[in-house]
Amino acid sequence: MLAFYGSTSCQDPIKEEKKEEKPEQPGKTDSNDVTIYITTNTRSQNFRKQETAFSQKDNPSPGSIIKLEPETRYQTMDGFGAAITGSTCYNLQQMTKENRAKFLKETFSHSEGMGQSYVRISIGCSDFSLSEYTCWDNKETGFGLTPEETDYVIPILKEILAINPELKIMGSPWTPPRWMKVNNLTDLQPFNSWTSGQLNPAHYADYADYFVKWIDAFKQHGINIYSVTPQNEPLNRGNSASLFMGWEEQLEFVKNHLVPKFKEASLTTKIYLFDHNYNYDNMPDQNDYPVKIYDAGIDIDLVAGAAYHNYGGNKSELLDIHGRYPDRELIFTETSIGTWNDGRNLEVRLMDDMRDVALGTVNNWCKGVIVWNLMLDSDRGPNREGGCQTCYGAVDINRSNYSTITRNSHYYIIGHLSSVVKPGAVRIGTSGFNESGYYFSAFENTDGTYAVVLLNNSTSDKFITLDDGTNHFSYEVPAKSVISYRWKKSK
Repeated sequence: MLAFYGSTSCQDPIKEEKKEEKPEQPGKTDSNDVTIYITTNTRSQNFRKQETAFSQKDNPSPGSIIKLEPETRYQTMDGFGAAITGSTCYNLQQMTKENRAKFLKETFSHSEGMGQSYVRISIGCSDFSLSEYTCWDNKETGFGLTPEETDYVIPILKEILAINPELKIMGSPWTPPRWMKVNNLTDLQPFNSWTSGQLNPAHYADYADYFVKWIDAFKQHGINIYSVTPQNEPLNRGNSASLFMGWEEQLEFVKNHLVPKFKEASLTTKIYLFDHNYNYDNMPDQNDYPVKIYDAGIDIDLVAGAAYHNYGGNKSELLDIHGRYPDRELIFTETSIGTWNDGRNLEVRLMDDMRDVALGTVNNWCKGVIVWNLMLDSDRGPNREGGCQTCYGAVDINRSNYSTITRNSHYYIIGHLSSVVKPGAVRIGTSGFNESGYYFSAFENTDGTYAVVLLNNSTSDKFITLDDGTNHFSYEVPAKSVISYRWKKSK
C-alpha cells in the first residue's frame, strides 16, 4: 500500500496543506483482480486506491467497452518522472530525514508508492540551481564535481536509488563552461557570460570530454547515467544559463565529437537530440531540427532520437517527426506549471495536463514523460535571477516548516502513469469506446499485467467496461477525473 494512501493522524510527519488532500483508505472488495487509482480535479478522491473484481456477467452494450488489442503494438516505455534539480534537492534536504524518506518512498517505490522511474538532472547548473556553475569552470584546474552535486544532488539520487534501483537518469546541460563560449561563429570572440553565446568550434572536443568526465564522475558515486541531451533548449538564448546551438552545430558536435568520445570510452549512454519546443521557437531555419540531423546521417546506436518540451507549438509535431523517422525514439523531457497557466488550480490543470502532457505525448509515440522540478518551495524557489521566477513544482513545500506539502497536477499525472505502466511496458491498441471528452492509453507490462490510464474530461460520471479478451470488468469513472487500472492477464 502507498504511504500516501495509508491512514494518517495528528502525528503524521508529512502534513497536507488542505484538508481535502489527506490520504484516503483503499476501498474494500471481496476480490482484488484489478487495482485502481483515482484522482478527481476537486480532490474528492485524491489518488485513491481501489480494487474491483472481474465480472462474471456478459458484457454490456458495446458502446461503453474499451477492448484491448495487444496484437497492435506501439512503443516500449522507458518511464515517467520529474527533474531532480539542485533546488529540488535543497528543499528535500530541509525536510526531516523521516519526512523525506516517506515522501521519496511515496514517489519512487514500485511496491509502496507511485513508482516514478525516470528523472532528469542538469549537467552543471540550471535556472533551478543554488548558483551559476559548471564542473569545469577553470580550464587549467580541470574537471571536478562541485558541492551542489556532492552535497545535494548525489545524496538525494542515492536515497532514490535505494528505493528504486532501476531508476533511469537523464543529464542535460544548460551551458558549457564559459571559457568554451564565443559571441558568435563569425567573430569567435570570448563570451564570458552564463547567458547566451555559442560553443566555440575549437572546443567541441573539450566539451565532448566534459560529458564523458561528468558521466564517469557520477558512475564513481554508483550512479549510472542512462541518457543525455547535448543542450537544454538550444534555441533559447535568454535563460539564466543558456547556449544557442543551431541544428548544424549540434550535428557537427554530436556526430564528430560526442559520439566518437562515447565510443572511445565504451559508453552506452543514449543521446537525444534537440530537447526544446514543438515549434522550434518560430525559427524557420531550425524547423524539424532533429530531422535535419537525421537526414545528414548520424549514428543510430547512440543517437537514439529526439526530446521535446511544450512551451511552444503543438504535440502533433511528435507525430510528424515519428512519421518521418519511425526508427528513432521520442521522449518528452520538460513542461512546467506556474503563475502564467494557473498552475496550482487542480480543477483546470489536472484535466489539461493529463490530456496534453501525459496521455497526449504517450499516444504520440513518446517513450517517457518527464516534468520539470519535482519539489519547489512555497516561494517558487530556490531559483536563479534571469530564470523562471514564476514556476511551481510538481509538489510545493512550505518554507515555514519544510513539512507541509501541496501536490500539484504534475505530481498526479506522472503518478497515474508510473503507478500502473512500468518500464518495459509496450503501448497496445484499443477499439470500441470513443466518446468525446475521454482520453486513454493501454499497455502490456513485462510482468504479465495490463494497464490502462484514462481521463474523463466530461461533466458526467460514466460506467466504462475494460475487456482484455478473456476478462472484463466495469467501473464508474467520476466526472473530471483521472483513473488508472492494472490487472493480471489470465494464463
